[in-house]
Amino acid sequence: MLISSLLSLSASLVLSIDAIALAKNVNAPLSCNLNAVVSCGKVGISWQSNLLGFPNAFLGLICEPVVITVALAGLGRVRFPKWFMKVALAVYFAGLLFAFWLFSQSYFVIKAFCPWCLLVTVSTVTVFFSMLRINLLDNTPNLSEKLYEKISGWLYGGRDAVVVTFIYTVLALAVIVKYGKYFLP
Repeated sequence: MLISSLLSLSASLVLSIDAIALAKNVNAPLSCNLNAVVSCGKVGISWQSNLLGFPNAFLGLICEPVVITVALAGLGRVRFPKWFMKVALAVYFAGLLFAFWLFSQSYFVIKAFCPWCLLVTVSTVTVFFSMLRINLLDNTPNLSEKLYEKISGWLYGGRDAVVVTFIYTVLALAVIVKYGKYFLP
């Protein structure tokens, strides 16, 4: 969770700098503008990249430090109240849905992708499932004892890793199938 949040924060910083450059000049040369399809600029000038009236990357600059703080506190064995963990999971679930929506917009509507945005999507998946795992293992949703034992058995058995790997695979295959000819030899 910590590593993914740090990666996402770094990507958000780069995307924020790029958003400012694009605000000054829509034709600004960005380092990840490789061609018409692998193009942070094409994605960055779309309305989807400024959904709330400011660059979406600013949300990463706001939210990821909170996640980093929670992850560091967790490593220090801090136990947060259940209400806090429920809210954190709900907020990050909204972030996950937003990341998937942005990916779908990039894939189907904008018809270009930004490697930094893809990193944020992958990191968001990792953080969400890390938070979900913690919430379930701590029985934050107050599951019955029988259901808790079943779910914790799945988690200790690594079934959550299978779900995350499946999501990563779907994202990677989607990008490779549609855009592979633009960046693979």
